[in-house]
Amino acid sequence: MMDKILLHPVYIPNILQMVAVSQAEEIIFERDDNYQKQSYRNRAYIAHSNGTLLLSVPVRHLSKGKRQKYKDVETENDFPWQEQHWKSIQNAYRTSPFFEFYEDDLKPLFTKPIDNLFNYNVAIFELLAELIGIETKAIFTEEYFRDPQDVIDLRILANSKLKTKFNIPKYTQVLEASHGFLPNLSVIDLLFNEGPNTLNYLENLKIDFKKIATNQL
Repeated sequence: MMDKILLHPVYIPNILQMVAVSQAEEIIFERDDNYQKQSYRNRAYIAHSNGTLLLSVPVRHLSKGKRQKYKDVETENDFPWQEQHWKSIQNAYRTSPFFEFYEDDLKPLFTKPIDNLFNYNVAIFELLAELIGIETKAIFTEEYFRDPQDVIDLRILANSKLKTKFNIPKYTQVLEASHGFLPNLSVIDLLFNEGPNTLNYLENLKIDFKKIATNQL
């Protein structure tokens, strides 16, 4: 069990991120940093008949050269991306063992209008934590620290280009026959395929997060 971890709330977090959450005694979400493009803050990967499918949340960007806080980033809603994401999730997982069990809980995330990315990601996290059975509640930073003390800094997990050498044990995936086992997808892949066993899977996965925090993997 880890003591305290610092994370960015991300869009439909992947398995690695939720392993960290499930094994932490305290969760702190960073809300005082500058927004960075092409990260898990606005993207997630799910299963697809041809392999993985990227789900990307469109956001409104400021004029070139200007920075904005992650907590202030607005979603771009000129086209129905939520509807498209939900259809992709349905197509990928409607035949999985537990999709119907969680469908009604998750659907409002993709039907209710949203405008703030940070708040949306927090809402997704809170619902997924509840469905999985993670009881630890997240708190939020009040200022930005480049090198925070007395905490395992796992903000690096929001980096979609992060390469880590860890082993994700296999579980049965609904599309595995098409392309083999796909590790570290969005945690909904695990949830739809493993259901109530999801928490046990996350809590028992052995990963050295301190090495990830210091970029040694």
